[in-house]
Amino acid sequence: MSKAFTKETDNDEDDDLGGAPPIPAGSKNYITRRGYDRLQLELKTLVDDERPKVVEAVHWAAKNGDRSENGDYLYGKKRLREIDRRIRFLTKRLEIAEVVDTRQHQGSDQVFFGATVTYADAQGHEKTLTILGIDEADSTQAQVSWISPIGRALLKSREGDEVRLQTPVGVQILEIVQVRYESI
Repeated sequence: MSKAFTKETDNDEDDDLGGAPPIPAGSKNYITRRGYDRLQLELKTLVDDERPKVVEAVHWAAKNGDRSENGDYLYGKKRLREIDRRIRFLTKRLEIAEVVDTRQHQGSDQVFFGATVTYADAQGHEKTLTILGIDEADSTQAQVSWISPIGRALLKSREGDEVRLQTPVGVQILEIVQVRYESI
């Protein structure tokens, strides 16, 4: 089938970001050592384990005759494109990553990359979150990226400071209750 009838492209501009937002222009891709190691492990697993298995399955399916109606072949080719896209993404992100040693701020009461911050809103409700890199932050684990609105609002503040957070419903004032640096 001609590429004219499919959604495939020949360029890399549609690389899958894996849910991660783009890095702001002029910024570095800050990441913790644990986050960097996790991305490297994912890349190694894709290159050394998953991709060879899919290539083998596609090769086997290709020998089975008519490729246009061969579900194993079509699925395998699609999966191979997804793997290759993810490999390109991870390679690019790891090339520009800057690993930050969060231990250098141990004992500081100022919010920097890698800080775990407890803050209180105007109603007195306290929340705790950790500021990490865009490729490692997981909101289900109370982690936000340093480029998120709350991450940017909290950065460089100190315990006892009040910061202004712009939200869709207006400005919210947050008081920094505690700043700590856990070993990441």
